This record gives sequence, C-alpha cells and structure tokens, in this order.
Amino acid sequence: MEINFTAVFVSAIIPLIIGSLWYSPVLFAKAWMKETGLSEEDLKKGSMLKIFGLTYVFSVMLALLLQMLCIHQFGPLGMIGGPQFIENALPSYTAFMNDYGMAFRTFKHGALHGFMSGLFLAFPLIAINGLFERRTWKYILIHSGYWTLVMTLMGALLCGWV
Repeated sequence: MEINFTAVFVSAIIPLIIGSLWYSPVLFAKAWMKETGLSEEDLKKGSMLKIFGLTYVFSVMLALLLQMLCIHQFGPLGMIGGPQFIENALPSYTAFMNDYGMAFRTFKHGALHGFMSGLFLAFPLIAINGLFERRTWKYILIHSGYWTLVMTLMGALLCGWV
C-alpha cells in the first residue's frame, strides 16, 4: 500500500475546479464578497499565478492527508513502520493485506471519509476562526460548505482510484 501520487496530484485540482464554481456568480460570489468585504476591484489585485499555484501546493498537502484518512490499509502499513519495511514484515501483515487489502476501496467509502473530514475538521476550524474574527454564520457556512464538498470529492477520488 503505497501513496498513489497520480491520484494525489489529480485530486489536488478539485479545490480549484469547485472553487471556480462555488465562488462564482452562479453560486455564492455575491454573498461571499459581501461577507468578506471584497469588491470586484479587490479580486483583480494580486498575483493569480501565486494564488492558484499555492492553492494547488496546499491542495496536494491536503490530498496526502486525506489519502491516509480515507484508506484504512495505511494503518497496518504504519504498524510495520512504513513501505520500506514491507519485505521484512511478519507473515500476519501479508495475510491481512491478502484478506483485506482492497476492502473499503471505493469512491463511496472515500466520499464518506472525505465528508466526515470536512464536517469534523474543516467546519470546526473555519467556525472557530470565524467566531474570533466576528464573522457571520453565513461566512462560516459558505467556506465550510465549500471545504466539506471539496474534501468529499477528494476523498472519493483518492480512495476509489485503485
């Protein structure tokens, strides 16, 4: 069970795709801009290469974590010390992986864990920051809804890509 870097790099595009829709006039652009105090002129400022480039880098980091959270087989791999120790693992590890190596490796299972990560990681983090920054619940729900959807889709792709 090694990290699927192809799935990681592809799933890291999901926040950019969903963000382009979520924060567009089709969905929440007006509400988001009002809640953040941003104008159309403000959004034209800054380096888009820097913003999108760093977003992708941070999304790769998120994908690496989500892959560990969504795929249960990484637990036994961690118990033997990591992929570099597979060849020296006890026969029980090989037996476990033969029996359960592909268990719960579905898009549906990954979506469940991605959703739970969004609900129980992203939402509380955004809500805590929002409360201290005196933001509205609308602000908190726009951002946490975005991250919950993104993490659901990323989890599905990362876990189901076999």
